[in-house]
Amino acid sequence: MSEERSLNFLEEIIEEDIRNGKNDGRVHTRFPPEPNGYLHIGHAKSICLNFGLAQKYNGQTNLRFDDTNPEKEETEYVESIKEDVKWLGFEWQNELYASDYFSQLYDFAVMLIRKGKAYVDDSTPDQIAEQKGTPTEPGTPSPWRDRSVEENLLLFAEMRDGKYQDGEKVLRAKIDLASPNMHMRDPIMYRIRHAHHHRTGDAWCIYPMYDFAHGQSDSIEKITHSVCTLEFIPHRALYDWFIEELEIFPSRQYEFARLNMTYTVMSKRRLLQLVNEGFVNGWDDPRMPTISALRRRGYTSASIRDFCDRIGVAKRENIIDVSLLEFCVREDLNKTAWRRMAVLDPLKLVITNYPEDQEEIFVGENNPEAEDGEGSREIPFSRELWIEREDFMENPTKKYFRLGPGLMVRLKHAYIIKCDDFVKNEQGDITEVHCSYIPESKSGNDTSAIKVKGTIHWVSTRHAAQVEVRLYDRLFKVEDPGAEGRDFREYVNPESLQVIPSAYIEPDLASAVPGKGYQFIRKGYFTLDKESAPGQLVFNRTVTLKDTWAKEVKKG
Repeated sequence: MSEERSLNFLEEIIEEDIRNGKNDGRVHTRFPPEPNGYLHIGHAKSICLNFGLAQKYNGQTNLRFDDTNPEKEETEYVESIKEDVKWLGFEWQNELYASDYFSQLYDFAVMLIRKGKAYVDDSTPDQIAEQKGTPTEPGTPSPWRDRSVEENLLLFAEMRDGKYQDGEKVLRAKIDLASPNMHMRDPIMYRIRHAHHHRTGDAWCIYPMYDFAHGQSDSIEKITHSVCTLEFIPHRALYDWFIEELEIFPSRQYEFARLNMTYTVMSKRRLLQLVNEGFVNGWDDPRMPTISALRRRGYTSASIRDFCDRIGVAKRENIIDVSLLEFCVREDLNKTAWRRMAVLDPLKLVITNYPEDQEEIFVGENNPEAEDGEGSREIPFSRELWIEREDFMENPTKKYFRLGPGLMVRLKHAYIIKCDDFVKNEQGDITEVHCSYIPESKSGNDTSAIKVKGTIHWVSTRHAAQVEVRLYDRLFKVEDPGAEGRDFREYVNPESLQVIPSAYIEPDLASAVPGKGYQFIRKGYFTLDKESAPGQLVFNRTVTLKDTWAKEVKKG
């Protein structure tokens, strides 16, 4: 967005830090995804924020994978995350992994044990949960809370060496069982997991918990501004406690409101359910809110960056209307998408007074919104055309300005035609429309003096390519499918995908490339799907030309 905007609260903090010479004026952020799924539009906000802050203040951003949960993490997710960040237009300073620091984190844990600030606990998960008390009642100490430093050091080394089974022991921080912050009531630092790690293999069988790995990783990398979402506010005290006790670089955590959006869910767990239970065809199904799905559907990186800029950075949770995201992509594609003609529900039109063996070539701009039109393409014309079935009405209503008996329209880029007749089959369906054309009405050289109110698109049957078109709509029928007490799966929109197996496109579209946006004139914005093959093209609708859902809401 070009207009000036006021600073958000994070920019105000950073500018004050720079004025005060904090961290020598450095700004170093990080984006720390866990590689246990594909990134979604909510992560795009965090990516744009972390990388955007660093760019604005001549800083750096690390891409750090929080890979401390080996049972759920895969290299596939790592590669998809890197692809998404690059596609959004950002480059990281360093590619790092929490697993890079496993040895250092282990040494940090040993340091806390030596200071009497951590202990090995044999309690079960249920016992530990009970020991923590309630928000209104203090916790109770574990029977193993007062083990000696020497015993704790020995047991922790044995945990690392694989002497114990999963769940048999944990390492806990010794803090304050009466703290009003439940996260400070002797939180778990390490648990035993005999699981193969996607990077470290079987070198470790103990893994740090998020709260122990995160702040220390920030500190090791000398991150100046660790930006998290609001749910991590209760974790900040523990983040600071570990750094203070370890006497390491004082990274600082700041929280902002995560992105919540209508007509979707923003939980990796729920998105995984949609994939595993067959509601969608994978993480990149164009109905999903994942970045890879939005890219496959035809969303542009510029439109997503614009969306993230428009919604801003706040300290309070709110829900953003998905219509704003759709507005952003429409606005961007209107400036960049090439115009083409495609007929999705074909009806044959025969120009009876046009010679059967004659062909013409008309020229159309690629993008009339661009100053230079971005060049042009040739559009072949012949006696028989495909038009949209909705562009003909046997008994036209008063304000119907398309084709009907005796009515005239302009064929875009071509001639004015008049409907003379039509043909029906035995079932009463209209199969052909017969028209005559006005030779003097050629676009760009019209001497007919005939004025018509309607213009329709078409493709020449002789030159058209047949393709599959997939019309995607919102995945859920209600604004908040994940509301408390709801099973979000019950609100999946059964009409979120409509497949048109036999649409027709003008021949130039046969050379369409993935990632390029096209406006199918009067029908919407589309892009070529990755499942396309030579002679078997598939186009995905990115978004309609107008917000059709706004009309539905008004009807309701």
